[in-house]
Amino acid sequence: MAVTESAPETAPAMPEAAGARATQEDVGARAAHEGILRRQAARESAARTYARALPIVPVRARGLTIEGADGNRYLDCLSGAGTLALGHNHPVVLEAIRKVLDSGAPLQVLDLATPVKDAFTTELFRTLPPGLADHARVQFCGPAGTDAVEAALKLVRAATGRSGILAFAGAYHGMTAGALAASGGASDVRVARLPYPQDYRCPFGVGGEPGAELAARWTESILDDTKSGVPSPAGMILEPVQGEGGVIPARDDWMRRMREITSARSIPLIADEVQTGVGRTGAFWAVEHSGITPDVMVLSKAIGGSLPLAVVVYREDLDVWEPGAHAGTFRGNQLAMAAGAATLAYVRENGLAERAAALGTRMIAQLQNLADDFGCVGDVRGRGLMIGVELVDPEKPPSTPGGPHPAAPELAAAVQRECLRRGLIVELGGRNSSVVRLLPPLTISDEQASAVLNRLADAVAEVAKAHTGPAAESTRRTGTGRDQEIGHAQGTEHTQRAERSG
Repeated sequence: MAVTESAPETAPAMPEAAGARATQEDVGARAAHEGILRRQAARESAARTYARALPIVPVRARGLTIEGADGNRYLDCLSGAGTLALGHNHPVVLEAIRKVLDSGAPLQVLDLATPVKDAFTTELFRTLPPGLADHARVQFCGPAGTDAVEAALKLVRAATGRSGILAFAGAYHGMTAGALAASGGASDVRVARLPYPQDYRCPFGVGGEPGAELAARWTESILDDTKSGVPSPAGMILEPVQGEGGVIPARDDWMRRMREITSARSIPLIADEVQTGVGRTGAFWAVEHSGITPDVMVLSKAIGGSLPLAVVVYREDLDVWEPGAHAGTFRGNQLAMAAGAATLAYVRENGLAERAAALGTRMIAQLQNLADDFGCVGDVRGRGLMIGVELVDPEKPPSTPGGPHPAAPELAAAVQRECLRRGLIVELGGRNSSVVRLLPPLTISDEQASAVLNRLADAVAEVAKAHTGPAAESTRRTGTGRDQEIGHAQGTEHTQRAERSG
C-alpha cells in the first residue's frame, strides 16, 4: 500500500463545509479525537499506513460519508481500499447481517456446508463469466486477498507440476511471501517479470497499441526462447487494472493476447480481481471488458460486503487438491458470506456496474480538464469508478524528449492533505506514490460526484499555486476551464447537499 510518510499524524483542519463556530462540546470532542490519535501513535506498529496520511477517527458512517470523533464529516473515496462497493452500512448489507445474527445460526463453521454459504456460492456463480461458471470450483481460503493469491499460486503449481510464475512490473497482489514475490517490489524470487503496457509511461516509449504489441512480443520471446532463462511456468498472474501500480487499465486487445499466449502454451492464466471485481470497473468482473475467460480468478474485498472474505474460483480440471492441501481457520465466515451475497445480488440487480461505467467516464472526462489547467497534473486515467490522477513536477525536464515529466510524490501527498482539509478522503498509489486515487462506492450519486470533483479540483489548484508561485495564473492554459466543466461556481451548494445525502 502507498505510505505517505510526510503527512503529519495530527488532526486535519475543519472541512470548509463544516466550519461552524466552536462550542464547548466541539472542544471536548476534538480533545477526545486527538487523545485517540496520540494513543494509536504510541501503541500501534510502525507498519500502519492509512492512519499516517489520514489522521481521523471515524465514529459513524453511511454511504459515501464518514463522521469523525471531532464532528467533522468527509466524503470517502477510499472505500476501504475498494472493499465497500455499496458504501458504508448499506441497508441491504446490514439486514443480511442482522438476519444471520437473529437466526441463531453458527457464525464460524470452518468449511462445513451451510444455507448461508450455499446462497453465497449460488449468487457468486451467477455473476461469473459464463465460460468459467459452467465448469468451476471455488476454494474458500483465508479472509484476505493475499490469502487467495497464495492459494491460487499453490493451485497452479500443484496442477501443472511446475514452479515458476509470470507476473508484471507494477503489480500488487498482497503482503504475504508468495503474493509479494509476484508484486512489483520483489527480489530473489521464482518469478519472471514482464512489461505491463501503459500509455503515459510506456516501458518502450511508444504507448498505445504499438506499446501493447511490443509487450506481447516480449512475453512470447521469453516463453519461446530456450535461452531466455525462464522455464515453462506454472501460471501467469495479472491485474486487468493495476490499482496500487497507479490505476493503469490493461488494453483489451493486450488482454486477449495474453489469453492466446497462455492458452497456446498450456499456462494457467490467473486474473487478480481483488480490487477490480464486483462492478468497480464498469463490468461485473474486469476481464469481461476484453471478453476473455481466465483459468483462475482471485476474489476478495467487495465480495464480502465490507467483511473479510476471499475465494479462488478456477476451472474444475485444475482441482487437484488433496484434502487439507490448502485451508484457513476463518474460511467459514458466515456473516461475510451473508453480506457478500447481498452485495453481489444488489450490484447485479440494480445495474451498478453499468452505472459505474457511465459515471466513471464522465468523471474522468471532467478531471482531464485539470491537466489542461495545471502543469502538475500529468495524466488522468482509469476505468469505471477506479480513477487515478498522476502528479508530476512540470519544472523538471522529462527524462526522454517528449516524454512525461518526473513523478511528484510530494505534490500528490500535498493534494491528499488539501483534500482532507476540504473533507475528502483519497488514497495515493503508483510507482512513486504520485497518483491520487478515487475509489468511491458504486452507489455514489451525481450530486456527490460533483462535490468530490469540486474538492479535488480545489485541492489541486491550491497545491499548484503553492508550487509554482504567483506566476501560476499567467501560465494556466485556456480552454473549457475547470470552473466551467466541474461546476466550481456551485461547489458549496453541491458540498452541502452531498453531505446531507451521504
